[in-house]
Amino acid sequence: MRLLIASNNSGKLGEFRQLLAPLPLTTPAELGVALQVKETGETFAANALLKARAFAAAAGCIALADDSGLEVDALGGAPGVLSARFGGDGLTDAQRCVLLLERLAALPPGTSRQARFRCCVAAAAPDGRTCAASGSLEGCIAPQPRGTGGFGYDPIFVVPDIGLTVAEMTPEQKNRLSHRAQAIRRLRPLLLTVFPELAGAASGGFGVRSDR
Repeated sequence: MRLLIASNNSGKLGEFRQLLAPLPLTTPAELGVALQVKETGETFAANALLKARAFAAAAGCIALADDSGLEVDALGGAPGVLSARFGGDGLTDAQRCVLLLERLAALPPGTSRQARFRCCVAAAAPDGRTCAASGSLEGCIAPQPRGTGGFGYDPIFVVPDIGLTVAEMTPEQKNRLSHRAQAIRRLRPLLLTVFPELAGAASGGFGVRSDR
């Protein structure tokens, strides 16, 4: 039994492989599943569940999907659920970061740069069983991008407690603090309860280690 990660984002896939070890995972490409799910939900939770259900039905196996994004208080919570499409289709991660910084720079001096990353992770089986959990990471927007790790808005999101952007963190730091790591930790007991067939797939026990 392998758990399908319902994403084609290489950055997310790498994180999931670390966060869900030792559970055997598979990807849409490995199963030959080509599916683009329209994220029509108004919340991260709704979109995660939409994707998990669609991939579970298409692949005939348990699928796990996430929806995540950045909320900036001064922008009214934007880009929010539109984080991956902020500024329109075709922009790179770097271009979206620049656009967000430009939007903040146009606001009055002293405007709060408080922000948070949010993530909802949902799992679904073809028979209709589902479970979900969420996580969030508070921080602020940096004046300019810093760091070369991660993806998305990581280079402009500062975690004040450690003074680093997410892109400057080590993988170990990110997998301990991130919104996605928090969501996975909360999902773990639900996964094993709702989908007991997954328990035997992970030799040595399944869990997100406390040192991550």
